[in-house]
Amino acid sequence: MMKKLIETNISVGYAVKLGTAYLQEHNIENAAYDSFALFASITGMSRTDYFMKTDEVLSDEILCEYEKCIRLRAEHIPLQHIIGKAYFYGREFQVNQNVLIPRPDTEILVEQTLQILKEENSVLDMCTGSGCIILTLALENKLKKAIGVDLSLDALEVAKKNYNQLQAENVDFIQSDLFTELNGVYDHAFDLIVSNPPYIRSDVIPTLSEEVRLHDPMMALDGFDDGLYFYRKITEAAPAYLKKGGWLMYEIGYDQGKDVSEMMKISGFEDISVIQDLAGLDRVVRGRLL
Repeated sequence: MMKKLIETNISVGYAVKLGTAYLQEHNIENAAYDSFALFASITGMSRTDYFMKTDEVLSDEILCEYEKCIRLRAEHIPLQHIIGKAYFYGREFQVNQNVLIPRPDTEILVEQTLQILKEENSVLDMCTGSGCIILTLALENKLKKAIGVDLSLDALEVAKKNYNQLQAENVDFIQSDLFTELNGVYDHAFDLIVSNPPYIRSDVIPTLSEEVRLHDPMMALDGFDDGLYFYRKITEAAPAYLKKGGWLMYEIGYDQGKDVSEMMKISGFEDISVIQDLAGLDRVVRGRLL
């Protein structure tokens, strides 16, 4: 079916229709949305442009590029990786195979953090990835200091591109194995630490969708045996980097609220609460340092 895209002079509308059908044949969810999104990324067409020009004949050059993108998506390569961007909290972020694609669930963490943040606060984002959390916080609230930490240099390269693109203020990125490079430099420096760490149990990863298990970076997914490894490490170390009364904020898996809350209690946090997402599932745990 897809051969028709490059063999025949076809219209805008028919091309997107063919793309949708091909993706459906390859079990791609939201095939119609993805087909148009790929077409729009190549042509720059808006939805309005598309409807106005649906009968226009496309050039072979555009058809060839479109077919290439459709075939990649049919291999379950994430849409965001193909077009090189994802949207988070109303902004466009660059993404690739080196960072976790920003997800709507994480916007719950940002919303809860913004409720606590005050102007001129200092914030640390542990396991920053694309930088979507720390950059959003810095753009939404004037911060005194904002630091994103990640072990992956490739991820930090993406985060820095997003920083330059979005022109956030007072944000730095540091390569570090959790707090290793911060020790002795940022002691008791932060009003808030936020993190969306790897939290999927190792034995669950093979059951994830192809898009996730084959194309998201494994180091951003794997929380080891019980999925709680990074929560333990971060929670134990966090008090040394927080000011008295400072907050620790986590995104969590739906079944991790109780365990993470207990860790925080043991490490000296109070006012601990678990917040649900729009589906009613536990999504965020927060607590304040005594």
